[in-house]
Amino acid sequence: MSRPRIQLGDLSTGFVHPVVGALESLGIDATPLLQRFGLPAQRLASAGARLSIPHYMRLGHAAIELSGHPGLGLLMGAHSRLEHFGLAGACAALAPDVRSALRILTSFEPLYACNYLGRSSLQESADGAWACFYSIAPYNDYNRFVVDAVLKSWHSHMQQVAGGPVTLERVQIEYPAPAHGAAFEQAFGCPVEFGAPANRLLCSPHTLAMTNPRHCPHSWHELQALGQQQLAVQQRPASLSEQVVRLLAPQLRKGEPELADIAGQLHLPAWTLQRRLEQEGSSFRQLLQETRHSLATSYLHDTRLSIAEIAWQLGFSSSEAFQRAFKRWQGETPGHFRRLKPVTGPERQQRSS
Repeated sequence: MSRPRIQLGDLSTGFVHPVVGALESLGIDATPLLQRFGLPAQRLASAGARLSIPHYMRLGHAAIELSGHPGLGLLMGAHSRLEHFGLAGACAALAPDVRSALRILTSFEPLYACNYLGRSSLQESADGAWACFYSIAPYNDYNRFVVDAVLKSWHSHMQQVAGGPVTLERVQIEYPAPAHGAAFEQAFGCPVEFGAPANRLLCSPHTLAMTNPRHCPHSWHELQALGQQQLAVQQRPASLSEQVVRLLAPQLRKGEPELADIAGQLHLPAWTLQRRLEQEGSSFRQLLQETRHSLATSYLHDTRLSIAEIAWQLGFSSSEAFQRAFKRWQGETPGHFRRLKPVTGPERQQRSS
């Protein structure tokens, strides 16, 4: 059985537009940067065009270096518009209220952004709702701006739906407060807590109930139906082995998953899962190792994470344990693989070292 090809994730090229908007608001021409990253206007205008998450992270980091603006992620979020997110954005833009728009943006997220680490969610209660962006730890100069941009974009989208200012109750961010931390409360207009247990923003019931003056019931329901159809196609039933891999990958950071845990999520007895995997010519242990192997090569090739950080991402007890496993899989050490693995296409100059 061939090793599964697990990608770190990808997203719509619509995410590039806020980067351009942020740079242009600072008087910087983004065209040379887009050319450098292989993102000409024709590609940005193509229906369904995507770029890898590592490519986007390197683009954002390069934009921050170009502008000298450490809070550029917040500025990206401020320039984010619902129309940048295709069908999901168009549907949210016509939602009846802020709550409905947030539900669409989180439930339709796979249509415009996919990351094996998780999915965004809306956690609702009688006291309001948390709009939650999943953890992308460990944090570094290449991904902190992503959290800033996503959370601020949600705030911008809510204001676009409401047709005016939207007050947030609180914002929480996982990574420690940066030197420019004061800019966050100014950007969000509410208390911001760093070193928090999650990346999320809190909306009151009043905010969630704010109505959309551009709501069109017929078009909104029609776009919802189209979105559900696209989701169904994208999430069509997979083989049992593929389902196991999808469940394994995001859980690796918690340690080595157990067969019983994955079987429980599939609503199967552990012995039934093992037997059915054997019928597909595989096993739980084989899928676990193949998933780790595939993700390891992606991390080494596409990111600047250290060997220790990659080991943690993949649930190994130590760097040494990861290095031994990688040499068994690949016939070479992680460091040697990272130095020699070639990069092709427009990302060549952005090679992760």
